[in-house]
Amino acid sequence: MKKMKGLNCILLVDDDDVTNYLNKLLIKKSGIDVHVEVALNGMMALEYLTSTGSYNGNKTFPKPGLIFLDINMPRMNGWEFLDEYKKLDEKQKGGIVIAMLTSSNNTDDEVTAKDEYGLPAYIYKPLTLSKFEEIVNTFFPEKE
Repeated sequence: MKKMKGLNCILLVDDDDVTNYLNKLLIKKSGIDVHVEVALNGMMALEYLTSTGSYNGNKTFPKPGLIFLDINMPRMNGWEFLDEYKKLDEKQKGGIVIAMLTSSNNTDDEVTAKDEYGLPAYIYKPLTLSKFEEIVNTFFPEKE
């Protein structure tokens, strides 16, 4: 198992259980030693990042180095999550790479993700091993 610098945890933010299951398998198959956490909507993801709600008081959850974020989810969608994420203090959000992972083929969504929110990656589902490795190799150098 490979260790990547700055990548101890990946947070999957998607309301589709099958997608989350397949993405966890794919990450495991990549051979990278990383904890994978799942949030079923943007609200759960914010609670994870801020140790509130169902994660209240537990500071032992690893901070994600990478978030794969879906757009269309109940309760709080990807755009609403990003609006709230911007308000977090730097300690809670510093250094996290957010990649939009979506089935939306609306070109406006990709423009919004990159131009308005400054996301470094917009990936069309399904996540593949090559897409995953490209993200990891771009943002997380392998530890010596």
